[in-house]
Amino acid sequence: MLLRTEELTKCYGTHRALNSLSMSLDNGTITGFIGPNGAGKTTAMRIMVTLMRPTSGEVYINDEAISKSVMDARKIIGFVPDYFGVYAAMSSEEYLDFYADTNNVPKAGRDELIDSLLALVKLSDKKYSDVNQLSRGMKQRLCLARALLHNPQLLVLDEPASGLDPQSRAELKTILVALRNEGKGILISSHILPELGEFCDRVVIMNKGVKVAEGSVDSISEQLGEKAKITYTLIDDSQFDDAVSIFRMNPHVGEIIRDKMTLEVEFKGDDLASSEMLKRLMLSDIKVSEVSKTRLSLEQVFLEVIGNDGN
Repeated sequence: MLLRTEELTKCYGTHRALNSLSMSLDNGTITGFIGPNGAGKTTAMRIMVTLMRPTSGEVYINDEAISKSVMDARKIIGFVPDYFGVYAAMSSEEYLDFYADTNNVPKAGRDELIDSLLALVKLSDKKYSDVNQLSRGMKQRLCLARALLHNPQLLVLDEPASGLDPQSRAELKTILVALRNEGKGILISSHILPELGEFCDRVVIMNKGVKVAEGSVDSISEQLGEKAKITYTLIDDSQFDDAVSIFRMNPHVGEIIRDKMTLEVEFKGDDLASSEMLKRLMLSDIKVSEVSKTRLSLEQVFLEVIGNDGN
């Protein structure tokens, strides 16, 4: 397990900004960290990256408590904060070179490393440009390159898409997916839930400092008792009654709606159960040309969870 928190708590006087957060994240995965403003996300992230001490609880990186060796933990973590500064009269190359020094990146091969990172974040043509002249999206990508200078295993990004236009957000998503495919573990917070739901493997939902849900969007949806909609398109309309009879025998099936050559089936079950139902249709020689499943989106799941939590 790359990242694990146990009972992480942060108090400011009598106010608990973070209350007993236990969660995990592994290599080669992207976890969305979501919640309304004031949910405790930034507080949790700042503790995870060693910029803040918890009141109680612990963060583990590769099963080692970060409190025992903050400097060792920082070698494994790359952090992109929600607000970050750039320096005047400094090019993108100089900016990365400066932070390479602060991260003790060896001089040997550093030029090649900077070039490769600029290429990764699609800023090669801005190598000699003043960082203050870059657009917000370019600055965000440059900050991501900065976080990657020491080749961290874990990337923590706090609202990296805030204020970006759709094209910049799409570019950022492409980069993060590539990094995940290289085996890095990524924790990302964002309020742009439809896009976050497109590429996150798992989500952790926070509210008022408390974790209220964790898992894949589908698994959380199932925990909420939400039903998927499975649409079957049949070739032979004479087989509709037989198909409905098979569906009715399945305890996971709810409402069934026919529309021309399709049957929309309300289904509360996992992927194995739905595949077994399709298998039953095939064994009964019912000819199905197309099957599609629709579940709740991340935004819908978020609203359901927060709503069920009394807000």
